[in-house]
Amino acid sequence: MSEIPLRQFGRPRKARAGYTSLPEDEYSPAPNQTSGSMPSAVRNAAAASAPIVRKPRRTERYEDDPEEAETLLGDHIGNLGDVEEERVKASSRASSSSRRTKPPRDKSRTISFRPPEKPQKKKYPPNIVRNQKYNAFTFLPIVFYEQFKFFFNLYFLLVALSQFVPALKIGLIATYIAPLAFVLCVTIGKEAYDDYKRNQRDHEANSQRYLVLDPTSFESPSESGPHTRAVPSSQLAVGDFVLLEKNQRVPADLVLLRTSDHSGTCFIRTDQLDGETDWKLRVAVPTCQKLNSDEDLLLLDAEIYADAPIKDIHTFIGTFTINTPHSLSANEMPMVPVPTVEPLTAENVLWSNTVLAAGSAVGFVVYTGSETRAVMNTSHPETKVGLLDVEINRLAKILCAVTFALSLLLVALNGFRGLWYIYIFRFLILFSSIIPISLRVNLDMGKTVYAQQIMSDPEIPNTIVRTSTLPEELGRIEYLLSDKTGTLTQNEMEMKKLHMGTVSYGFESMDEVAHQLALSFGASESGHGRKHSLATGMQLAARGRRDMSSRVHDVVMSLALCHNVTPATNDDGSVTYQASSPDEVAIVKWTESVGLTLTFRDRTRIELQAPTGSKLDFEVLELFPFTSESKRMGIVVRDRQSGEITFLQKGADVVMAKIVQRNDWLEEECANMAREGLRTLVMARKKLSEQTYAEFTQQHHLASIRLDGRNEAMAAVVAEYLERDLELLGLTGVEDKLQEEVKSTLELLRNAGIKIWMLTGDKIETATCIAISTKLVARNQYIHQIAKLKTEDEVRHQLDFLQNKLDCCLVIDGESLHLCLNLFKNEFIEIATKLSAVVACRCSPTQKADVARLIRLFTKKRVCCIGDGGNDVSMIQAADVGVGIVGKEGKQASLAADFSITQFSFLTKLLLWHGRNSYRRSAKLAQFVIHRGLIISIMQTVFSSIFYFAPIALYQGWLMAGYATVYTMAPVFSLVLDRDVNEDLALLYPELYKELVKGRVLSFKTFFMWLMISLYQGSAIMIMSLVLFETEFLNIVSISFTALILNELIMVALEITTWHLYMVVSEVVTFFLYALSLVFLPEYFDLTFVLSVRFAWKVAVIVAISAFPLYIIKLIRSRIAPAASSKLL
Repeated sequence: MSEIPLRQFGRPRKARAGYTSLPEDEYSPAPNQTSGSMPSAVRNAAAASAPIVRKPRRTERYEDDPEEAETLLGDHIGNLGDVEEERVKASSRASSSSRRTKPPRDKSRTISFRPPEKPQKKKYPPNIVRNQKYNAFTFLPIVFYEQFKFFFNLYFLLVALSQFVPALKIGLIATYIAPLAFVLCVTIGKEAYDDYKRNQRDHEANSQRYLVLDPTSFESPSESGPHTRAVPSSQLAVGDFVLLEKNQRVPADLVLLRTSDHSGTCFIRTDQLDGETDWKLRVAVPTCQKLNSDEDLLLLDAEIYADAPIKDIHTFIGTFTINTPHSLSANEMPMVPVPTVEPLTAENVLWSNTVLAAGSAVGFVVYTGSETRAVMNTSHPETKVGLLDVEINRLAKILCAVTFALSLLLVALNGFRGLWYIYIFRFLILFSSIIPISLRVNLDMGKTVYAQQIMSDPEIPNTIVRTSTLPEELGRIEYLLSDKTGTLTQNEMEMKKLHMGTVSYGFESMDEVAHQLALSFGASESGHGRKHSLATGMQLAARGRRDMSSRVHDVVMSLALCHNVTPATNDDGSVTYQASSPDEVAIVKWTESVGLTLTFRDRTRIELQAPTGSKLDFEVLELFPFTSESKRMGIVVRDRQSGEITFLQKGADVVMAKIVQRNDWLEEECANMAREGLRTLVMARKKLSEQTYAEFTQQHHLASIRLDGRNEAMAAVVAEYLERDLELLGLTGVEDKLQEEVKSTLELLRNAGIKIWMLTGDKIETATCIAISTKLVARNQYIHQIAKLKTEDEVRHQLDFLQNKLDCCLVIDGESLHLCLNLFKNEFIEIATKLSAVVACRCSPTQKADVARLIRLFTKKRVCCIGDGGNDVSMIQAADVGVGIVGKEGKQASLAADFSITQFSFLTKLLLWHGRNSYRRSAKLAQFVIHRGLIISIMQTVFSSIFYFAPIALYQGWLMAGYATVYTMAPVFSLVLDRDVNEDLALLYPELYKELVKGRVLSFKTFFMWLMISLYQGSAIMIMSLVLFETEFLNIVSISFTALILNELIMVALEITTWHLYMVVSEVVTFFLYALSLVFLPEYFDLTFVLSVRFAWKVAVIVAISAFPLYIIKLIRSRIAPAASSKLL
């Protein structure tokens, strides 16, 4: 095989980090190169040189067979230049290392365009969307496991199974199996329904039809027409050519080959993938875009190499290779060198689940099904369990111990006679009602009611409860961690101020800017064309007003060019601006308002309309996009009329201050704007000669093809040639408006005893200003700023200061926070959690999540996190309760959260009203259900003790089944509608929430109080029934059971604070149902005796003895130690 100089497979000259222009020429290997299949080692080298738009997260490079690389390259290394030699050596080293640690299966792929070489479908996963949790075989085992890992259900399963042992059988088997079966049937039904709905959604996605170019139509060259066929999404395979239309969902990961736009670009919406609402630009493979029609793709002798699938949606490594130009016959020599290789990056790929926003496109399938980025990034966060559920599970274990102790005690008192171990188990079964399975049912139904109340509240519209197991947690929040932008602020940007060193234009004086701009364009157009379109203000110095208009012209022109905004025309003819940052859109809208309008933008050209109506045309030579690491963006443009090349850059003041020429006003004015709550951007520029730009291009290209330290080398070249001694043009101030009622909301939450932390990626000055304007910091409260800490001593000094001043608000930057957590984690969290407010600036998403976890771990308190962007998802998932706001940054936070709201102020109602009620009601309901089980077990104990410790059931069959269902369930469940104060009072006195947070509503103290009540009432009812013993055993059952039901109805009435219509109805209907059942259960009730006066007075006496003392105690307590809420009524 002939020599293959590797230099031909490097990056094109205009392909640099952050920007890949459309190359006019293809890569050119040696002229004597013959056509043929491209060797994998060469493809490997080409892929290694592919430009990566963002910093890749991959640490390993793919490698092909090292032996093949050795035979291809071994004889020619001496002839390569320095760069090529370095690349080959690095490749060889990587190859040898990959040989030592070779993964079990290499998932990288080379896919040919030609039909005979299409990959087998079996080699790659099918393109099936599958969100189902179960299949026919796994459904029951998984559901049963999920249920029986709870102590409650496992306990009752064992009790139910024990009834199949004849020696342990007590009463009807149905009374033990029915409640458990009911719970399981409800759960299985719910899971089956949810999975069925998921299956329907999957089927809908899988059956969606797409047009695919049909390769079989091209076997006959004379055939013509639309060579497409429609196939369902599930049948798409790697190697298919898919035609996409506007607003179609992308069914698999595709390499973009052609678009309907002549420039070869298209826009996609990625909100389902990364939660961001802005449109993203994607670029077609240049060679394919130049073809005459889509059908020509099938005649192309080409192949695509794609690296193994990874999670990172910002990284893709691949190559596009043409082996033979499709226009050649077999005997002709190619006029261009082949094979031709082009690198592919993430901007050439359409990820699955994105949507084509405009036009049409043809894509080539490279990843399907489980290997697509969308599926690989689908994570199922851990299931959150509320603290109330944990506490009740703990109480259930105590009750289990009580049950066992009672059983053992009764057998011991009987002297362990006979088959005592059998008797222990029989007693355990008799007392099984102590741990009522109905508790789970009642609590789950209660949670459903609370969720429905939240979602149907007209004052907080469009609120969604995504995790229905956590409403009670909303009533126990002690720490609120909030994002700033989009959560406390609206993320609606408006340009408010422009400062140019000697003059500042406020919002009211922007018409003066428009006037000066019009003057400058009038002057330049009346002179020599647009000679001064990018002239510096210094050239027109000392000319008074004309000098000012020139400076205004410079800064406005720079702001109109230095951005990543694209104008998009809607169906109704209106124009909207699309960009990844709302700041940029605000600035471009401002330049439009003062007279300089962005009319066209693609990857190679920007067109502006001047105030005079004339068009200004600029060629985009380089683009350096904004990243969180660089905190700046740059662009190199050439004025197509004058030929001037200019480098424009805007960014944060902290990085731009080191890049621009020395000045005496930037730092001061940035601080002033930050105090006003404005987001600042510094605008600067540098003129480049053709020679300087050519040198930069050459050096940048050499840096871009390095294998090791590529990004650092490219950044160094940019810093050396471009980012040095920039001319400072001006400073912009953009306002981010506050959300509605943020101030009053934060004040209410602080009064409710909730400590509020603000975690933001913004700078200290802006965050401090927002903290003051939102009233996060109280009036006249001292604000202590900690920034740029470097040493351990500095950290210790700051912590000592904070220890002695716990009434201040702490503002700390991300760097210092990282140092504090590394060196003094426990000490820092201990001090910080005592402060009334903390503001952490320049926080990464990981730091936000770490702070949430640390507070939970250290304080053991409930933490709520609220945010609106994709960068808040990790924090939301790390919290006990995550609240997402549907905002301008997309729905990603909302979808990942437990509760979704539409604005920050709704949090007040969610916590102080719904959260408080949910917790109080569930605590009362849980304890009452436990009391209901305890009282009947105490009666059973008294009964067995009197009748020689015999394990015989007091109530059997339908009485036991009806006790926890028909006779008491409705009144007891009506407690979920109880409330101690009305809504207005709960919001007027947030201190009521503070009382609740202490957890006194459900504690060991209240549990043992209910235990004592059950002990007293159970003993009183049973002993009094025996005292009033009649001639038949049947009468004891009827008297004691009737007294028990009436006692429970009275107890429910005593527990109610505010009566609801459903409560009254449930009490009355339940009483009549019980009275009616007396007639239909003659085996338990002697109707003649029940209708007698004797029965009535005996029951009345028993009920009075059991319930009246409790009413007296409650009355005395309400006078001596009234509840906080009762003082407000």
